Amino acid sequence: MDLAGKVVVVTGGAMGIGRALCERFAQAGAKVAVVDLEAKLAQEVAATISGIGLAADVGNEADIQRVVAETERQLGPIDVFCSNAGVAFSDAPDWTASDVPTDKWMTCWSVNVMAHVYAARAVIPGMIARGGGYLVNVASAAGLLNQIGDAAYSTTKHAAIGFAEALAITHGDDNIKVSVLCPQAVATRMIGMDENGFAGNAADGVLVPAQVADAVLEGMGEEKFLILPHPQVLEYCQHKAGNYDRWLGGMRKLRRSVVAQNPEMQYKR
Repeated sequence: MDLAGKVVVVTGGAMGIGRALCERFAQAGAKVAVVDLEAKLAQEVAATISGIGLAADVGNEADIQRVVAETERQLGPIDVFCSNAGVAFSDAPDWTASDVPTDKWMTCWSVNVMAHVYAARAVIPGMIARGGGYLVNVASAAGLLNQIGDAAYSTTKHAAIGFAEALAITHGDDNIKVSVLCPQAVATRMIGMDENGFAGNAADGVLVPAQVADAVLEGMGEEKFLILPHPQVLEYCQHKAGNYDRWLGGMRKLRRSVVAQNPEMQYKR
């Protein structure tokens, strides 16, 4: 799509992939609302791209409704809503898939899944009335495959992809385009890596946020549902679908290797 003059909202827009997306959307001529839990950082990013900065907890539906109303008041009707904000914890301290504290599970559900639901609920009626729009939901390769040592993250990212599929199926005839972004490792705070000191592609395929943002803009231009900045993820998915039991065995082998290198990931019981 031609982004010139379009109104775009990006959640989690103050850093990492979100910030890179805000910058790329602005470079393409869009008017951008930078939304983040950290208000000051959101406003700082917005100032660099002539956008607006808004504070929000995306796991709170009232905050999403307020962001939509304020964006439309200041910038105009929303053309693109990018649900990028996400959280991850780990299976520590017990390193079992079910013993992560319930509050962390619920935070993952609210931010990684329900935030996408709240956004769709807030913007789809207006998009339908205006003849269309675009939803970009950020998930993860962990939602297509899995992530060793973080059951809550992997499970909720699977759910995020399922919801994106439901949106595409239900609202495709309303001219609402849907893309879901599923990267592997990206140099961001989530994986404890400083993007400013990392050039990309030097550590096992880790990308910098700008590379991921470029992939998103390219995918939107082609109106692709599944955006894979790491193309090898498609091959992994094909292996998984072709022989699920063999894939699970391979993942168990990989986990043993990871635990051998990180003894603290042994069961604590």
